[in-house]
Amino acid sequence: MALSWKLVVDSTNAPALADFWAAALEYVVEDPGALIEQLLAAGRIGEDAVVEHNGRKYFRGYAGIRHPDDPFDPVSGVGRGRRVLFQDVPEAKAGKNRLHVDVHSEPGGLDALVTRLEGLGATRVREHDEGPVGHWWVMRDPEGNEFCAA
Repeated sequence: MALSWKLVVDSTNAPALADFWAAALEYVVEDPGALIEQLLAAGRIGEDAVVEHNGRKYFRGYAGIRHPDDPFDPVSGVGRGRRVLFQDVPEAKAGKNRLHVDVHSEPGGLDALVTRLEGLGATRVREHDEGPVGHWWVMRDPEGNEFCAA
């Protein structure tokens, strides 16, 4: 049986980076609001454990996104399938990523994809056109994490 997993990305502003990647991948930002309200009401967490972003409450330092077709827990908002979790860390990104995401366009749609990603806050780094091997752009998300648009 295959193991369950999620990709975890270090960040400096987890909710904002989750917004970027949810829009880039056409995923859904997880909504832990119901769970947070239950924990606050029961006195299990304090307001200092919570941050508000775009009208939603998140656990301070964390935000997740999930594929819109995958199942999720309605109380915690946590996806039970393809999922990315963003967690705030004190140090800034240093050096090149050792792991990155490739975002694929529809055939012939690379220019439109790159333009859309730039509109969301990504920046172009370098274009690669290897003919029959492939054509892609190395890009950076709003926090400087490299990824490819292909």
